[in-house]
Amino acid sequence: MPAQIVTLVNQKGGVGKTTTAVSLAAALGRSGQRVLLIDLDPQANATSAIGVATGGQAGVYEALLEETPIETCVVSVPEEKLSLVPSSAALAGAEVELVPLMARERRLEVAVRPLRDAYDWILIDCPPSLGLLTINALTASDSVIIPVQCEYMALEGLSRLMETLQLVRRNLNPNLAVLGVVLTMFDSRTRLAQQVVDEVRSHFDSTFAAVIPRAVRLSEAPSHGQSIFRYEPSGKAAAAYAALAREMLARTGVAA
Repeated sequence: MPAQIVTLVNQKGGVGKTTTAVSLAAALGRSGQRVLLIDLDPQANATSAIGVATGGQAGVYEALLEETPIETCVVSVPEEKLSLVPSSAALAGAEVELVPLMARERRLEVAVRPLRDAYDWILIDCPPSLGLLTINALTASDSVIIPVQCEYMALEGLSRLMETLQLVRRNLNPNLAVLGVVLTMFDSRTRLAQQVVDEVRSHFDSTFAAVIPRAVRLSEAPSHGQSIFRYEPSGKAAAAYAALAREMLARTGVAA
């Protein structure tokens, strides 16, 4: 069965999108799934967060712009039980370089086709914008996961994101689904956090039951080049992401 392709998307920065992409990929890998993480963000935070050097080899930029076979860009990260197509600073100019190209919105879709039979899951971490890189990810994907932080104005901008998803469905990818909304940075000490949880769940029936807590160790882990499952495997954040992975597998009918 070909891989399910899921994009982690939110045009608002600082919502835990890259942390969720890395942690979810690591959780799925630890449950026995074959996982590929594609870092489509020019900041390359997902790449460095699992200890892979940026710019050391061909990556997603070369696959998109230079039509380098994406299979040659895959880096195995056995410590995290996943594989990675890394990003680099070169990707920063891709938004402009893609503009004149034929079928510019489908470059990633075409690039990943040879990999779909080699994995169970392909997760894509996007930049915090709704530009051409994100459009490429949405066009290539079966579904999206939307991280939303449990803070004031959490729903701000989500209507615009939903409009973009609808445009992609209408023009590029009619089968694109919302797999779910995941609540991040939950602080149980504040009443506001619970109010945000209630508000998001009232707007989105697809909100996951698993809620990701705000945790110092979770924010520290990327600076050590490790997912939370290596940095603090017995902590609350690791347990929350493991629960999210189980819920994701259950929603998609995949046996863990």
